[in-house]
Amino acid sequence: MIVALGLLAGAAAAAWVIPRGLGAADTRWWDPVVLIVCWLLSMLGVVVAAVTGVALLLTPTHGVLGTMLIAAHDCLDSLQHGAVPSAEETGGVLGVVVLLALGTRLAVVGVRGMRGRSRVRRRHLSALRIAGRQDATSPTTLWLAHDRPLAFSMAGNPGLVVATDGLTRHLDPAGVAAVLAHERAHLNGRHHQLVSSVSALRTVLAFLPLFERAPAAIRELVELAADVSAVRRHGVSAVRTALLGVSGSGVPDTGLAMGRDAVDVRLERLDYGTPVPMGPRRVLSCAAAGLTAAVLPLATGATMLFAFGSIVCVAAGF
Repeated sequence: MIVALGLLAGAAAAAWVIPRGLGAADTRWWDPVVLIVCWLLSMLGVVVAAVTGVALLLTPTHGVLGTMLIAAHDCLDSLQHGAVPSAEETGGVLGVVVLLALGTRLAVVGVRGMRGRSRVRRRHLSALRIAGRQDATSPTTLWLAHDRPLAFSMAGNPGLVVATDGLTRHLDPAGVAAVLAHERAHLNGRHHQLVSSVSALRTVLAFLPLFERAPAAIRELVELAADVSAVRRHGVSAVRTALLGVSGSGVPDTGLAMGRDAVDVRLERLDYGTPVPMGPRRVLSCAAAGLTAAVLPLATGATMLFAFGSIVCVAAGF
């Protein structure tokens, strides 16, 4: 039971501490993909630690489901006979009930959100395909006859980049190419699905700061990641020109647009010109950072257990 409580306490503590550390990371220097991996795997680590803690309250003999049924029966039997159920039985049953409730709500929210976004996206895409013209060189790009320099991407099968003629009127060819590269990076990186998934988690687990702050952080980081991709193809100058010249208003909520989110932060990163490692170095960085973020809830629980044990031993005079 002590280990289980340590895991649960570690998961809760990590969910409060991790967002502070990740939020303090200087995005002018850090690779945004590494930070995205840290956010995602830290959330996974918190969930795994919590689930494992609840499972340990119900093991070992019959597996989690069997032990849960036995524990629930023992709790009811104890109550019927006026006895107090054991802490393990009560905690395990309550923990499983809470996890099932949260899991069910997450599934409902996720499916409802996915259907709602799909419905809105279909409506927008239908209108855009009627009003726009397809790019002869890129079937997944639509051009709208509008003077405002605007571009955004929308998820789908396939995804779609929507741009206005105002881009070519207000930006030079390099700037236009940088805007389109930025939006295609969103589609290639499946950033829309990433933002939607994290938003669904926030709806269910908003009482934990890690999940409450994740959507805003991920939305900023995917924009930085798309900028990195565009810089790699067209250079810093073209991306800066595009970011300053493109409009961020008038974009559907289901879309991601170059000129809408975290513009000041992204301009600062471009001014610093921070290089991003690619290939094996980037993979190793992501693996190391992600592994650290994933095991942090477990390490936090172990540290809390050790500290608690030390205090008890000192108090008892051992």
